[in-house]
Amino acid sequence: MKGFQPPPRYGGMPMSREPLPITKTISVTEGISVKDLAEKLDVRGKDLIASLLMRGVFVTVNQSLEGELVKDVARQFGADATVISVEEQLENEAIEGFLEDTTGMVEIVRAPVVTIMGHVDHGKTSLLDAIRSTDVAAGEAGGITQHIGAYKVHVTKPDSPAFGREIVFLDTPGHEAFTRMRARGAKITDIVVVVVAADDGVMPQTLEAIDHARAANVPIIVAINKIDKPGANPDRVKQKLGENGLQLVGWGGNVEFVEVSAKQRLHLDELEEMICYVADLASPKAVPERPAVGTVIEAKLDRGRGAVASILVQNGTLRTGDSYIVGNTFGKIRAMFDDRGRSITEAGPSTPVEILGLEGMPDAGDTFLVMADRDKAKGIAQYRKMKEREAQLAKSSRVSLEGLAEQIKQAGVKDLNIIVKGDVQGSVEVIAEDLQHMSTEKVRVRVLHSGVGAITESDVLLASASNAVIIGFNVRPERKAHELADQEKVQVRLHSIIYELRDEMEKAMYGLLDPVYKENYAGRAEVLNVFKITKVGQIAGCRVTDGLIKRAAQARQLRDGVEIWKGKIASLKRFKEDAAEVREGVECGIDLAGQKDIRVGDVIETFTTEKMADELGQNTLVQKKAEKAEKEREAAAAAAAAAATPVSA
Repeated sequence: MKGFQPPPRYGGMPMSREPLPITKTISVTEGISVKDLAEKLDVRGKDLIASLLMRGVFVTVNQSLEGELVKDVARQFGADATVISVEEQLENEAIEGFLEDTTGMVEIVRAPVVTIMGHVDHGKTSLLDAIRSTDVAAGEAGGITQHIGAYKVHVTKPDSPAFGREIVFLDTPGHEAFTRMRARGAKITDIVVVVVAADDGVMPQTLEAIDHARAANVPIIVAINKIDKPGANPDRVKQKLGENGLQLVGWGGNVEFVEVSAKQRLHLDELEEMICYVADLASPKAVPERPAVGTVIEAKLDRGRGAVASILVQNGTLRTGDSYIVGNTFGKIRAMFDDRGRSITEAGPSTPVEILGLEGMPDAGDTFLVMADRDKAKGIAQYRKMKEREAQLAKSSRVSLEGLAEQIKQAGVKDLNIIVKGDVQGSVEVIAEDLQHMSTEKVRVRVLHSGVGAITESDVLLASASNAVIIGFNVRPERKAHELADQEKVQVRLHSIIYELRDEMEKAMYGLLDPVYKENYAGRAEVLNVFKITKVGQIAGCRVTDGLIKRAAQARQLRDGVEIWKGKIASLKRFKEDAAEVREGVECGIDLAGQKDIRVGDVIETFTTEKMADELGQNTLVQKKAEKAEKEREAAAAAAAAAATPVSA
């Protein structure tokens, strides 16, 4: 028949664009190769490549495929594909294997993993050192030879109910590191011990640590330290904790506590017993016989040994020679050392180890997985690197007030996490309570943390880990916190009037927010001296510590992180001469227009503002489209009427 062309064939198989009926369901891992996908679909590799070619995708048999493409091409061959991570696949295999063959696969209770947090100078490090040195003294000579970010101790008191038990302590610098790891999805800690000094009492960082532990949904034990010091008042600490929502056992609550002295080594055995008691309530378990799974505690580049990582094995047993993947890098265990620097060949659940043999540098909080197939580990690592680059270029999916209405529409009920910082405690309490009362059947407003003072890096890290919005009332972000918020795509909203804050939240819930103005940081100067000049007023003698200060720029004056004035720079001088701008490291005189209260130590920050593109909610967009359509209909009707009217001679 003239003009007829048969459907193209590839290897004997008709290559129709029409998908086959769905007859099976398959589960594939991220970054699956063309060869492996063909095996899963039970088709020839060349047929799969031909199907991809018809879609304009040129691949080789060993090339990795992106998740959405895998789903599309699987439908073409009559399969419904689900793409899971390699961690999920190994977990499923372990569960299936455990159910099918229980021979030798015994589930045991593993040692609890504990993080110690608290206020600066309340004795976190002293407590860790006291517990560690007690354990070392009870063991072999030589002690601990290196720092790997975690260590395992043994309960050595013979008459203790926990005698012979083990506890793993994470030696992190504070709740910032704890939250940074949680932001990467690491669930590494079983218990948080919050240290409070009996003489100093509850401090801002104490409450901050408690909020971080609660956000991670981890059991808390309070260690009231320094009970041997004059002026120690443990009861005052318990009362103050209760006033801040942490009710201790015997004080109307269920949070356990122990009174200790790290310096005198008092009641350390009681603390260990309490940790074991709280751990038994959750009873963390592991299967030593399965492939090892763990989390990176820290990683560094050693001049003699290359990339070195500290790993906490959480499940399974890690052995020398195992191939593994961690984050977007892979490798093979060349050597392994325990927390006392001894070379070991295997490490079971809840064991911190240092490993050699990395092909790259992982990040703290990355998941560590043993994989039998080294080539597969390499392919997945390369795929993850590619996805990471794409993610950095893509727009962040962080929660924002502008997009809240659309998120509610898509997800139904939406949890809106908030962090509140203010200039005085009274304002913070009122705002936090007011925001929580704004919860509706569609939006649950949760205040994760509230405090007094400037917005810090710790606040931004908590917001990043919990996908929260930071509300600042009469306070500003610290310079590094501002940079971190931009880097982590955390939204910071600043206000000075309570009713405007409430109005903004209500508009956000209904998708009616007006366009926002973005602030671009320009420079910062510290006031070193103050001069009084007749007919002019106070002049601030400053040194520019960062960026650039320009004449007539918008500026604000900060005192202890709190904004006390906002306006413009009236004049800028270098010695007696007017200056258009002054750069970092240079001293200058600044006249803040109309400001008479300037003190040494104040900070002057300059900025520019730009109007952002409208990001209004769905309700407003629909309304605007309707109004536009109505105007177009009216114009069309008017034109039709004009055309129908006869024109007089």
